[in-house]
Amino acid sequence: MHTIRKSLILLLLLPSLAFAQSTYDKGFEIAKNLEIFANVYRNIHLNYVDDLDPGKTMKTAIDAMLASLDPYTNYYPESDIEDVKLQLLGEYGGIGALIHQKDKNIYIAEPYEGMPADEAGLKAGDRIVEVNGVSTEGKNNGDVSAAMRGQAGTTVTLKLERQGKIFEKKLTRREIKLKTVPYYGFVQNDVGYIKLNEYTQGSAKQVRDAFHALKEERPQMKGIILDLRGNGGGLLNEAVDIVNIFVQKGELIVETKGKVASKNLKSFTRMAPEDTEMPMAVLIDGYSASASEITSGSLQDLDRAIIVGTRSFGKGLVQNVLPMNYNTQMKVTVSKYFIPSGRCIQAIDYAKRDANGKAVKVPDSLKTAFKTRNGRTVYDGFGIEPDVEVTPEYMSSLSLALINKFLIFDFATEFVQTHPSILPAAEFEITDDIYNDFKQFLSTKDYSYNTITENILKDLRESAKEEEYLESIQKELDELEAKFKADKQGDLDKHRAEIAEMLKAEILGRYYYEKGRIEGSLKSDPDVLKAVELLCDKAAYKKLLTK
Repeated sequence: MHTIRKSLILLLLLPSLAFAQSTYDKGFEIAKNLEIFANVYRNIHLNYVDDLDPGKTMKTAIDAMLASLDPYTNYYPESDIEDVKLQLLGEYGGIGALIHQKDKNIYIAEPYEGMPADEAGLKAGDRIVEVNGVSTEGKNNGDVSAAMRGQAGTTVTLKLERQGKIFEKKLTRREIKLKTVPYYGFVQNDVGYIKLNEYTQGSAKQVRDAFHALKEERPQMKGIILDLRGNGGGLLNEAVDIVNIFVQKGELIVETKGKVASKNLKSFTRMAPEDTEMPMAVLIDGYSASASEITSGSLQDLDRAIIVGTRSFGKGLVQNVLPMNYNTQMKVTVSKYFIPSGRCIQAIDYAKRDANGKAVKVPDSLKTAFKTRNGRTVYDGFGIEPDVEVTPEYMSSLSLALINKFLIFDFATEFVQTHPSILPAAEFEITDDIYNDFKQFLSTKDYSYNTITENILKDLRESAKEEEYLESIQKELDELEAKFKADKQGDLDKHRAEIAEMLKAEILGRYYYEKGRIEGSLKSDPDVLKAVELLCDKAAYKKLLTK
């Protein structure tokens, strides 16, 4: 009996001893490798031929370590804290302007409406010559952007060039709070539309206020479109509160599960909704991620909205920002999230790597079927699949060349100089006269480009030469290339509709800012048109939401 009791005690202790041994081994390995790392750095510092910047060297080491985990676990030194504020709060200290680099020059790309740059009269196309007396020559976008940012209330002096004239502007930096809902309004047939750019603090309130304003303006509103295309996400709680606008209080929207039990949580809707019955469509694309996928996925799982567009990005990971010493911070992936059906839409498994060290996608064989509230089948492991897929329209090689060489942008800069005003955003179009002016503008510009067909012909010629067939097909290849070159002369007319839309967006932005660009695009947007069609067809809408 005594022997049995001793054996039983030993059996009970074995798991604890194994756990203690495992914890000890890990603790020892961590301490050992930290000591090795410190010795490596010490030897480099003492013996390396050149002096090292300690902060830069350490950040390189930290970044390399974190890169082996996932793209979302990041370290921020004190100098990058403004970037963290921008991600979390949608605000930063600065002048409120986008910039871009063309060749070796930096230009104002877009001053935000009502912000210091806009109020000081800065225009898209102004070249930034100096920032606080320091030349921008040799600087990149990041360098100049960092120089213009700073604590609210401080000043920055810019030397700029416009139409060959140099001038200076002294601006007072401000906390720049970006609007997460840049536009809301009505599209066809009394269907409301809300564009949401990101999920920062207060985003849900902006969406709620926009929806409330639309209902007040047109009580007969037939449906609502929430546009999440290009929205890379942000704060999880804002996603839950946005869903809450359209579903009842007390619904489970998202659950997070990770290594640390205290960080696991279930998020329920907390408030009375605005409307739980109005037909609803959510627009997504391959750049809709994270909080956008919580919103669209939970509305799909609860059969509250139809999803229109293309498959979303597939980010089912949650990050927490952890403050550290010396005013540094880390953003760490702490859990995965699961939406109401129970699925996690994470598309890439960062714990598994291929032969080249690249993280792999979740294979189809491991994807699991789940059911929505109405019994529709949905899957985990690859983002949110739309209920109605709209085939994406790809830009022509010509259009890409015009954008990459900033020729659309430069034409708009010249257009503004000779057109003090234009029609309202909803009415403005690129007329034949404007388009002919653009063609004339391009006549003195280099916008050479290769199409896919040209590249195929080039590869065919090279392959034929290597395999010694070129002589026999040389004549045919020459004729094909000559014919294609002649046809290519008409590309500006062939792709007129596509190029005109890009011109319209750039010009509208100069007069009506982002709001005008969005408003001007809605009547020809294929995703919006498909959503309107479905929202106004009660039978088709109901069918999509049933098993």
